[in-house]
Amino acid sequence: MAAPPAMTRSPHGNGRPSPFRRRLLVTGVLATVLAWMAGLAWFTRDAMRPPARPPHVDGIVALTGGQGRIDESLRLLAQGDADRLLISGVDLHATLADFLRHQPQPTPLALWMRTTLGHSATSTLGNADETAAWVRAYHIRSLVVVTAGYHIRRAMMEIARTVPDVRLYGYPIQSPALQHLLHPATIRLMVTEYDKWLLACLDVARLTRPLHGLINHTDTRPGAPPVMG
Repeated sequence: MAAPPAMTRSPHGNGRPSPFRRRLLVTGVLATVLAWMAGLAWFTRDAMRPPARPPHVDGIVALTGGQGRIDESLRLLAQGDADRLLISGVDLHATLADFLRHQPQPTPLALWMRTTLGHSATSTLGNADETAAWVRAYHIRSLVVVTAGYHIRRAMMEIARTVPDVRLYGYPIQSPALQHLLHPATIRLMVTEYDKWLLACLDVARLTRPLHGLINHTDTRPGAPPVMG
């Protein structure tokens, strides 16, 4: 009976990757980290850009959750840059009277007659859906989105997905947190928002929305009285 053929062993038969593969893996990881860091730097710089006055539009949507958003939205409405205003994501029990009491300056009643409070949104996806319903109700064809600079790209992306035929203009509000870029809280905020934007680019949130709704019941709206600005 013939002897079985001799088994040839790989020079790296111990299961470890070859030096070339290890170098390739390390290079890939480093390139990914450097690309992520470069993207974060761009995202932070983009979040700090000042807003430009938009052209006249049919409507404005202000997303609650940060300083300056509501005030700037009312100012744009008052100077005739839009016909209507939606304040999205307010507390369930908040009323226009609550907003009137907390505004730093008296707001003409005529402006409030053109203002709608949205109570259903508890997230950016909710803001997008609430905006879409309002857009359809008032036949809005052009819209200014007012939110924080670090949130503007993700918000506009999600809103554009719900109202693809509406022209959108971003109006970023500069967050006070960005005045201290090296503060740990600011770094944490920018990393979180950047990663959320990357996931939004992949549309991960909407793909996982049914599961997210089952396991996450956190209401992210400001409590009553609502946070002004």
